[in-house]
Amino acid sequence: MRYIKWSFLAVLALIVFATFHYLLPQHDVVRITSTEVIRTDFSRFNRIFYAQADAGATENETRDIRLINAVRPNGRVIVYRNEDTGWIWPPYFKFDSSNLQAEAHDESSTRDAPRWVSVTHYGWRNEFFSIYPNAVGVKVVDGPDVKIVPWFNIVFLSLLALALLMIRRMWMQFRERSIDPMVESMEDKWDDAGDSLAEKRGRMSRWLDSWKTKK
Repeated sequence: MRYIKWSFLAVLALIVFATFHYLLPQHDVVRITSTEVIRTDFSRFNRIFYAQADAGATENETRDIRLINAVRPNGRVIVYRNEDTGWIWPPYFKFDSSNLQAEAHDESSTRDAPRWVSVTHYGWRNEFFSIYPNAVGVKVVDGPDVKIVPWFNIVFLSLLALALLMIRRMWMQFRERSIDPMVESMEDKWDDAGDSLAEKRGRMSRWLDSWKTKK
């Protein structure tokens, strides 16, 4: 039973970690090489990893996807999608995909004359399922060695941890004041009932023994 409990908690922790890793913003220092628009047919495997059509457009199973092609300082390529997130999920409230595409195209550069930018994005890249991280911002930086401090993630996770600690403290106080006394009261009642039943059984046994003695 203990192994089942810890296995369940481990799976739950893994799901929570993966969810936050996918949704929280990340920053990549890259050199944009080009931008393009491709026609994409969604499958049941990768549909959940795409956002939605642009605000005001109709959602279809097949639609155009804006892509931003880039190269990392180590030479490895990375491709971002550029989609609106709208008002629902994830809560980035992004409606300027067209503007961001124009900014990314304007910041594109060559290997001989590189221009390095920080691309803020969320999501994962998976070549097998054709999954791309969604870019939400582009900012010019001084060079490829710039380190971006994820202040939003630090503040958000700190506040989340503080909120969880407060909820746990409130639950412990509620349990101590309300649940534990109720459980103790029920245990006392069960003990009293058990003692009363044992006493009645003892009386019955003594009464039966008295009849046996007479015989």
